[in-house]
Amino acid sequence: MFTGIVEEVGEIVEVRHDGDVVVLTVRGPRVSEDAAHGDSIAVNGCCLTVVDDEGAADDRFRLELVPETLKRTSLGAAAAGVKVNLERALPAGGRLGGHIVQGHVDGVATLVSRTPGERSDEVRFSLPPELARYVVEKGSIAVDGVSLTVAATDADTFTVALIPTTLADTTLGIRAPGDTVNLEVDVVAKYVERLTAGYRRGADEEAGVQ
Repeated sequence: MFTGIVEEVGEIVEVRHDGDVVVLTVRGPRVSEDAAHGDSIAVNGCCLTVVDDEGAADDRFRLELVPETLKRTSLGAAAAGVKVNLERALPAGGRLGGHIVQGHVDGVATLVSRTPGERSDEVRFSLPPELARYVVEKGSIAVDGVSLTVAATDADTFTVALIPTTLADTTLGIRAPGDTVNLEVDVVAKYVERLTAGYRRGADEEAGVQ
């Protein structure tokens, strides 16, 4: 699992197709320090597995994207030169500085607008209908792997307030209207919904709700 606290902004340096798999080479000096074959690294909030390659430079690592990942995340549009948020998996006993992030992308959204402040920005994103029930004001959400607090929400959008550190240390500082981002809603909300489904269904039946 991850925490949504980005360790560094890396860069995609190569995209190679190998059958139905896309192999990404990503430069990230910090997360490459101890990266080994089989390790998990979140790239823009998507949990991916490091593929050992003796030909890789010390400051980079390789990842394989299968069709499911390409279809369900913004990484389907990956290209050389694109900046990405990177985070290594949380070690046992590590600090949970953000919130519980699995690296399992729930949907892709579009940056609708950004309102710059003196030092901070308010940024509004589209909200896929199937995810709207999990997004609440003051709740947590991961946007391109960044743990954020929802400042406001309506039927089809949500807004977050970005502090100077987030603007400087993640790709959200350079995202523009029209850009796509990966979303992961709070996993706790999904489990609560599933676990209470039977009780809610029974209550609806008792009340005669169809």
